[in-house]
Parts: sequence; structure tokens; C-alpha cells
Amino acid sequence: MFGNIGFPELLIILAIALLVFGPKKLPEMSRSIGKAVREFRRASDEIKGKIEQEIQASEFKEIKDELKKDLSQDIYSGITEEKDAPKETPDESKKGLAENAAQEAPGEKEEKKDGEGQEIS
Repeated sequence: MFGNIGFPELLIILAIALLVFGPKKLPEMSRSIGKAVREFRRASDEIKGKIEQEIQASEFKEIKDELKKDLSQDIYSGITEEKDAPKETPDESKKGLAENAAQEAPGEKEEKKDGEGQEIS
């Protein structure tokens, strides 16, 4: 509590204070010293809290900037991939759909029918 001051040194300080201030003033002095120490601790705790908040805020800002950088790189790479991909024309996409439909039913034969609904061989 008092650093390097031991119990004997503390007794000597109290004895000197008792002689200097007298027995009537000593309780008032100890109360005022106690209040001053409490105020000092409260102020130092408040300052510590503000410093810790600022440190956390700067860490969050760094994380936020890093995420923005990563997201912008991802978006940019997605745009360049879209530009590099070959574009299909509407005719090519229709051909692809027809090919997919033919592949889905490979076992079925195409039956040719005349106008009356009879099979033509």
C-alpha cells in the first residue's frame, strides 16, 4: 500500500503527525487525506478507462480498414473475372439448352408421325 514504507516507519510518521497537529486535528486530517486519495484513485481509473477505450477504438478502426481493403480486392477480382469470361450470344445459349435437353433423354427415339398421327418408318 505504501510502497517501501514498513510498519515501524508508518508508526514514526503517525507519532510526528500527532505531535504536530494534536489529537483534535488528527482525525480531520486523516479524513481529508483519505478523501484526497479516493479522488486521486477515481481520477486515475477514469483516465485509464479513457485510454483503454481509445486503444480499442484504434484497433477496431484498423480491423475495419483491413476488412474494407479485403472486400475491395474481392470485388475487383470478381469484376476482372467477369470481363475475362467469354460471353454467350442468345443463339449459343439456345443451342446449349437444346443440347442439354437431348442429353437428359438419351434412351428415347425420335418418332416421326405424319399429319394423321401414324408413325413413319
